[in-house]
Formats: sequence, C-alpha cells, structure tokens
Amino acid sequence: MEPIVFEPLYMQRVWGGRELAHQYGRKLPDEAPYGESWEVVDRETEQSVVRGGSHAGKTLHELWTKHRDEVFGLGLPETERFPILIKVLDARDDLSIQVHPPVALADSLKGEPKTEMWYIADANSGASLHVGLKQGVSRQDFKAAIQDGTVAEAVHSIPVQAGDSIFIPSGRLHAIGAGLLIHEIQQNSDTTYRVFDWNRLGLDGKPRELHVEESLASIDFEDFEPDLAEPDQQIIAECEYFRVEKLKLQPSESCGHRDPRWFSIFSVAEGEVESGGFRFNKGDFFLLPAGNGSVVAKSGSVILRTTLPAR
Repeated sequence: MEPIVFEPLYMQRVWGGRELAHQYGRKLPDEAPYGESWEVVDRETEQSVVRGGSHAGKTLHELWTKHRDEVFGLGLPETERFPILIKVLDARDDLSIQVHPPVALADSLKGEPKTEMWYIADANSGASLHVGLKQGVSRQDFKAAIQDGTVAEAVHSIPVQAGDSIFIPSGRLHAIGAGLLIHEIQQNSDTTYRVFDWNRLGLDGKPRELHVEESLASIDFEDFEPDLAEPDQQIIAECEYFRVEKLKLQPSESCGHRDPRWFSIFSVAEGEVESGGFRFNKGDFFLLPAGNGSVVAKSGSVILRTTLPAR
C-alpha cells in the first residue's frame, strides 16, 4: 500500500519562527518568520499537492472528488471538499486570544465553524496554553476586560509539555502561548475572530484587525477552565468531525488503520517509521489509503493517527 505524501504550504506569521527548519529539517522559502505549515488542505485558495508516487502532481481536491473510493474508502461524507485540515504551528510568540464561530452562528456571522485539537510536539520550559475562561468570568466581566485591556487576566492558562493535547470546540476562547510547536487537526475552516492581540503590530507594521462583536457572539461564556486530554489514553480527540489517536510503538512494532475500510493520516511526533517502503521521520505526515497498509516503527516512536469518525 503506497502512502501519499503532500507538499507542505508555509505561511508567514508575526508570531512565527524557524522551528520547522530547526526541528524538522524543513527548507523554508526565505528567512521570514513562518508560523504555520499546512500539511493537508483542500480549500479554494490553498491546495495540498501530492509529492511523488502514482498520484504525483494531483491535488487533494482531485483525490477527494475523482479517486474518493480508491484512496479514502467507501461510505464517506459527500462533501465538496476533504473535511479535515492539518497544520503544524510554530509559536515563538503568543497568538492572539481568539475564538471560532459555533455551527449555529457561523452563517449569520459570515464565517465557518471550526472545531480543532492540538497536540504539543515540543514545548519550551514554562510554556502555556490559554484556553477557556477563568471560573466565574461573566460576559459583562469579559466586555469590561476588553475595554480596559485586561483580557489575558480573564482567560484560563494551562502549563503544558511535549505529549500533551487538548480539544478546542467551536466557541471556546483560546490562544497558543509562546514557545510551542503544535500539530493541529481541525475542521476544514479558516475563520478566526481575534478579540485581543497583545497590543502588537502585524508584519506590515500596523495593528492586526480585531473582531470584537463577532467574538462576543461566538464565545461560550459557560466554558470555564477546561482540562487537557488524559495523558495515557489512546483516543485523544473524538468528535463528529475527526478522530485522533496517539499510538506509542516499540521498535519493529506495527499498526495500521483503526478500520481498513477507510484512510488514515499519520504524523510522526517522535521517532522514525516505515510504510510501503518509505521512511518517515519526526515531523513527517502521510496519508495511508484505505486497505491493509501498515506502519512499522524503526525506533521507539509516537505517531498520531487521524481519520474521520466511525459512521
């Protein structure tokens, strides 16, 4: 079973850095700060393109629309575009405090709902995530914090280390803290409402746009102090949009699909694995088509297995 590898799309961000080069050996386009690598994406303006193999040069959209049964399996959603988007985020500075619109409000706000999860691939000492509200913070309290510039004091912070993960449903206030390298698995969406951006300037030297009214409409004001996923569980995120499992493999140990009827996307968090005669190292991503393909650890490895939920 031939794994499918896509060319990443690199995005400059004011909060980004060079960890994609330093930790994953990526060749970045220039010396600018790169905050995002879009590993798997099927959007109108951004497309993953297959690198090598029998599907070389095809876009993810072509695979999804013209080779769906062959590559992804039978009985999957009849969506126009591949429903999952996967990124690596390199946060050398804090991201804005933000929210994604919930399903019930997204259309009225002219946005797309976005539920996601984060896996911490690397963390500087003392790094934190800012997720949910501190206990007891009301909508009125939060509006006052916007006015007086103390939004950060209203948001719950969680110290994290490599190997941690957390689920971020639409409507959950959040920000990634400085010093984190994160694998993000999400709905195929690109709507973000910033409510606070630490009073900094963007790459163009101007303040970045805020979306205060949209944020206030989207935030779940009963979402207090959420927790990280349990550290020892295999399924680290599961919802109607995706399922993500964390698999720990000993040398020569193998795994395949959770269900061979459907595809899986694997990302190597630690170690080195082999699949279909190809080697994949830390930071690599590949799609294993539906069927009986396998992934074999060449060293002690940690991999994430992402697919659509059981139907």
